[in-house]
Amino acid sequence: MSDSAALFLETPLVLLGAAVLAVPIAKRLGLGSVVGYLIAGVLIGPQVLAFFKDAGSVLSIAELGIVMFLFLIGLEMNPSRVWSMRRDIFGLGSTQMLVTGLVCACVPLLFGRPVAASLVAGFGLAITSTAIMMQILSERGEVASPHGQRAFAVSIFQDLMIVPLLAMVAFLSPLPAQAGEVWWIGALKIIVALAAVIIAGRYLLNPMFRLLAKAGAREIMTAAALLVVIGSAAIMVAAGLSMAMGAFLAGVFLAESNFRHELEADIEPFRGILMGLFFLSVGMTVDLAVIMDGWWRILIGLAALILLKGMVMYALMRLFGHDHHQSVKVGLLIAQGGEFGFVLNAAAVAAGVMTAEHASVLVAIVVLSMAVNPFLFRLLPILSPTTEREAPVEDFSDARGEALVIGFGRFGQVVSQVLRTTGVKMTIIDNDVEMIETAGRFGSKVYYGDGSRLDVLRAAGAGEAEVIVVAVDDRAAAVKIVELVKSEFPVAKVFARAYDRQHAIALLNVGVDLHMRETFESALEMGRRTIDALGVDDLEAQDIIVDVRERDLKRLALQQAGGIAAGRDLITTKRALRPEPLEADKRQAIAINPDAIKVAEAARDSDR
Repeated sequence: MSDSAALFLETPLVLLGAAVLAVPIAKRLGLGSVVGYLIAGVLIGPQVLAFFKDAGSVLSIAELGIVMFLFLIGLEMNPSRVWSMRRDIFGLGSTQMLVTGLVCACVPLLFGRPVAASLVAGFGLAITSTAIMMQILSERGEVASPHGQRAFAVSIFQDLMIVPLLAMVAFLSPLPAQAGEVWWIGALKIIVALAAVIIAGRYLLNPMFRLLAKAGAREIMTAAALLVVIGSAAIMVAAGLSMAMGAFLAGVFLAESNFRHELEADIEPFRGILMGLFFLSVGMTVDLAVIMDGWWRILIGLAALILLKGMVMYALMRLFGHDHHQSVKVGLLIAQGGEFGFVLNAAAVAAGVMTAEHASVLVAIVVLSMAVNPFLFRLLPILSPTTEREAPVEDFSDARGEALVIGFGRFGQVVSQVLRTTGVKMTIIDNDVEMIETAGRFGSKVYYGDGSRLDVLRAAGAGEAEVIVVAVDDRAAAVKIVELVKSEFPVAKVFARAYDRQHAIALLNVGVDLHMRETFESALEMGRRTIDALGVDDLEAQDIIVDVRERDLKRLALQQAGGIAAGRDLITTKRALRPEPLEADKRQAIAINPDAIKVAEAARDSDR
């Protein structure tokens, strides 16, 4: 093997090995996965084992993890929800940024730093790591909680402030101004980039995914999902905005798409591994020499950052009318630095606003605050000793409910009509694009998704559904879906459409809670109406139907057992209704047990 090939394999081997070893140990010790990644990054970074000389090479790729994470968050929302959060985004978010930035700027001023450097440091520290904040919320299952929603709204505004903060660095620079484009051209770029993402999200992406879905190539759908995320990020970067903002907007405008669940399932694996690489690369940036040289200043700065950001956020939450418990949680989430501080500090050093030594101290404070943040929630019982639960709010997703219907054919459509009539909140998925288009023309919202994929089921909300109805046409697929659901989502009740008797037995064998043969009940109803037309009394007709249904269930139970008695019961019961069994009955009995027909015929001969 050549040296270049060995080096190519060494990089992913070290990164994946460090994550696989460190994260389980950290979680076992109660430290959380984020801290595990950070510690692993420190160990394999240039300061300890030196597997990597430059953390920036990994960080540039790993930032795609944040991009994909924000895309998935955007998928959980839609434009109307973002608009409903405008008070938190522009009110709470802007106030937090301004007040926290000015308060944090006072700390370096007290240490004798220049005003310009202190302002850049203060506003850089005011930004929170969206990746770590959302990871903590995700691990605690609180992404859609009131405090999770408030904290995320603040982080949205912080992303919007990236361009103004970089402009501030250029304005404060003592170096001669470099010739560049005029301000209105930069503003025009931003407007064009935003318009491009909005127009593509609303009018181009759905037709593209519809065309790819008809082609039936799953890997092309995955490639298209990655293209959307990376493409929207690239458009924003070209305009001078953050990659994460572009991905978030693309997700928002695809939130109402029929393909959102499939997109979420395709992106999730890439998001997880790249987020892990991001935390690893952040750990690599820790300069242990700087920490050892000025440890007392860094500890003071770390304590000041956590206390000031947390207290300011708490005070603003109370000012905006939120209760004590929720305000404490948001304060703890925001009380950390963010990865954008690395970019802002580097720009400040290049512009002559800040010294390299000052920037190194700030980077160390930010990284340590990111590492400490997962532990802050352990202070919650002390800071807010209450057992009261927060008032529930509507989830970010408007596509998850009490019931999940898989398949929107003739059977699934009727089931959905009944559920819709009763007001049950439900999700419907199907992998037939033409059916989805037809349903949309008649006002039904059906999402594209393969119900036999675990990741799609999770994205569609199977973990929260009380009942999952499997109404697909494909018999083998129905059995596979029921088996998968019973294994992965044991709390949910699983109801399934059965094609015929044998299909019903197969569904029972994999644990279905309720099955319904698609022609059996309609045939019973036809029989009831027939004997009613022949003059049979209504009560007697109803008793007959009940008796037929009960005897059928007993035969089905015997057939499921697969014993000889099943075949004998089938033949003798049918003989009670007609003199000789038909060939179809014999074939069905033989399918259950090859010897069943012989035993049943022997029993019939002995009766004679």
